[in-house]
Amino acid sequence: MLTKTMTRIGAATAPLLLAALLAGCATSKNKADTQYVARDVSTLYNAGKYRLDRGQYKMAAALFDEVERQHPYSPWARRAQLMSAFSYYMNKDYSESIAASQRFLAIHTGNKDAPYAYYLIALCYYEQIADVTRDQKITQQSLDSLGELIRRYPDTRYAADARLKLDLVNDHLAGKEMEVGRFYQRRGQWLAATLRFRTVIDKYQTTTHTPEALERLVESYLSLGIPAEAQKAAAVLGRNYPGSKWYERSYKLMREHGGKA
Repeated sequence: MLTKTMTRIGAATAPLLLAALLAGCATSKNKADTQYVARDVSTLYNAGKYRLDRGQYKMAAALFDEVERQHPYSPWARRAQLMSAFSYYMNKDYSESIAASQRFLAIHTGNKDAPYAYYLIALCYYEQIADVTRDQKITQQSLDSLGELIRRYPDTRYAADARLKLDLVNDHLAGKEMEVGRFYQRRGQWLAATLRFRTVIDKYQTTTHTPEALERLVESYLSLGIPAEAQKAAAVLGRNYPGSKWYERSYKLMREHGGKA
């Protein structure tokens, strides 16, 4: 379900990016070839735009890079950097897109298009998020970059989209903690499992994994022989998720151990 939701959100992202990027850009039907020879800046830029419009993203990125290389002091160079970053993004060359965006930010600190560059970096990490059974380094990088965008530019449309994605990233990270916690439970390593479930409750309490984390805490505390802590977790679960299957399970467990849920 999470993967499908992320896919739908990602599909809606490209139009937002492209619309912002093309605002105020020159357009042309120029069909210039893509040989790397010295050309005037408008010819190079419009050749890149032509390739981008036709889905030839890698070629478009190379042409926009040529704008920057051949005409570094032209006003077109700044726009070409972002167009290059977007072209790499559309071609799923995420590391190249991140590098181009970061280069833009290093050179044009405080530029009006900076929120866009931060957003593009965040998207590149976001769209590489792996399933919860794999290392979550990229997920953490996505979380960090989305958070930075929201902190720096809270009132932009990019921040609004970033907040939605941030919720999904947090849910993903919580899912990883749950996966590891359940692994420890299966091996009878109750203390290690407890630490993972506590992390979900303390750091990701607004995610969909919280009810299960509380129920798993009840199991773990009872197995550790500390029913008082199990009762506290069950009480929180009962107050916040009284109709869930996880509360029913914790209620049954507490009754079996002679406690109150």
